[in-house]
Amino acid sequence: MVPSSAIVRKKQPVTADESCRPALLLEWYDRHRRALPWRPLPGERADPYRVWLSEIMLQQTGVKTVGPYFQKFVARWPDVGTLGRASLDDVLRMWAGLGYYSRARNLHACAVAVLRDHAGVFPDTEAGLRSLPGIGPYTAAAIAAIAFDRRTMPVDGNIERVVSRLFAMEEPLPQAKPLIQQLAATLLGASRAGDSAQALMDLGSSICTPKKPACALCPLNDDCVARGRGDQEIFPRKAPKKAGALRRGAAFVITRGDQLLVRTRPEKGLLGGMTEVPTSLWLAAQDDKAALEAAPELKGISRWHRKAGVVTHVFTHFPLELVVYTSSVSARSRAPEGMRFVPIATLQDEALPNLMRKVIAHGLGL
Repeated sequence: MVPSSAIVRKKQPVTADESCRPALLLEWYDRHRRALPWRPLPGERADPYRVWLSEIMLQQTGVKTVGPYFQKFVARWPDVGTLGRASLDDVLRMWAGLGYYSRARNLHACAVAVLRDHAGVFPDTEAGLRSLPGIGPYTAAAIAAIAFDRRTMPVDGNIERVVSRLFAMEEPLPQAKPLIQQLAATLLGASRAGDSAQALMDLGSSICTPKKPACALCPLNDDCVARGRGDQEIFPRKAPKKAGALRRGAAFVITRGDQLLVRTRPEKGLLGGMTEVPTSLWLAAQDDKAALEAAPELKGISRWHRKAGVVTHVFTHFPLELVVYTSSVSARSRAPEGMRFVPIATLQDEALPNLMRKVIAHGLGL
């Protein structure tokens, strides 16, 4: 039992039998479930590959953004076997623009592992799924529940919001996560675990929204403590975030006729394995001159033009500002070691992250 003092300041009476919550959720879901490209029609079995692929893509990315990428991936690689036999470079190119590129590397590594170690069949337990690259506790629970109907409750941001309002949880995130997980599990029905999880996700997405929730349409509204108090929008409470220090650097857009100088970032680390134009290190309190001088492999280029303005980008842990320098070299110039010239006309085929697309557009005046 969870002590009421850990959940609410003042316990309010509820009018619905708590045991009815799972049934109410499933009844609502059967009428209002979202149509999503990775979700099977009612009565059909979920495809573990499509569930896994969508869950990886949906990490820190919204449904509207993921939809087109998901369709592109399944059109090219319709199952885990074809994806596992693809090259990492091809996967990164297809992923370009979706962000958080470690997901793409883990996606490929996971497909290879399923093909190599599991004969192309996903494990059907949380423990088995967690043994695969890139699958953590939430993703393992989501796949186990949705694809294999294991009785477990994955808790995403939507479910955190529903549960924190339903119980008016005063403890802020992220400290409240274990308690939210415990309470969310009480909303599982005796069967249809995957549908129970997706019902809560859909409820948070369409009804129990961050601002102006449509409480009158919620199947749990009579049982919601926060709604009964009228302060539902203050939940979930969140501990203040520490903003990362601004980092600065320089990016170098170097053309040779109709070609652009690029290189591939190291596979490990931020934007690993992606294509970029040469850059300096990204450091806090770095001035433009220091950034320009921090690219020894480009010392042979004597004439630089500094583009007006800066390119800004926000990563998860820090914001970044890059000044952009441009230069043109002769047709006889060779690419420095570890770099290559590629046709500007085929840049769409390169695994360029959004940051580099912005840098190149700024440098070339596109």
